[in-house]
Amino acid sequence: MLEPTTPATPASPRESETPAVTPSPVGPRRGRKKKRGLFHRSGIVAPALVVAVLLVVIVLIAARLANTDGKGAAGLSQSIDSLGDSAQVAAIVHERETIVAMNAAAATLTVDSKPAMADPAKIQAAQAAQSAGDTSGGTGIQTTAPPADPTSAEQIGKAELVDFGFSESTQWPCRDDLWEREGGWNGYAENPSSGAYGIPQSLPGDKMASVASDWQTDPTTQIKWGLGYIKSIYGTPCAAWQNELNVGSY
Repeated sequence: MLEPTTPATPASPRESETPAVTPSPVGPRRGRKKKRGLFHRSGIVAPALVVAVLLVVIVLIAARLANTDGKGAAGLSQSIDSLGDSAQVAAIVHERETIVAMNAAAATLTVDSKPAMADPAKIQAAQAAQSAGDTSGGTGIQTTAPPADPTSAEQIGKAELVDFGFSESTQWPCRDDLWEREGGWNGYAENPSSGAYGIPQSLPGDKMASVASDWQTDPTTQIKWGLGYIKSIYGTPCAAWQNELNVGSY
């Protein structure tokens, strides 16, 4: 009779078959975190942006001061436009537009404020005419006595003098001396240098055509034009004669 067989005991695993142990992570967990930048760690992102904007403003103002016509900051203005809309950018753009407007206004002011020069001779003549009046010759003007036998042109001139509203007693001596010196009461007198023509020495002579087309030959046409010129420019013949004495012309 066979003896009962003792159940075999399961063989223990061999040492070579022992399962491998997974190694634990090396070092603390914070060692695996990515290092953050200086700005992120220190919390100075916002102040740095403000400083950058201020630097842009300073550079723009310096460029404007260096180039008043606005061209020096043209490239910088284009760069600012690319920054987008913000309160700082809007302020910079407004400053630029203000400076451009001021430059344009200053240029206009320089042209519009140029002073005009007054003519001392005309001022003196106007003062003399004001003191004399339209029918008064004034005092202190040296004149010679009219000729006792006036020419036909002088007779016409005396009659036209009264028709223009001037006093014969006070204005005739002045007008006689004036046109005696200028054209000698000669209706054909012509200045070879200037081209002045006729009794009143109109320059140029064809100005007298405003009275009549016969200005080259008719003394009445010439006298009427001459009296009209004197009245509009000097007020009276004596004022015109005073200007003749002062500057050599009327």
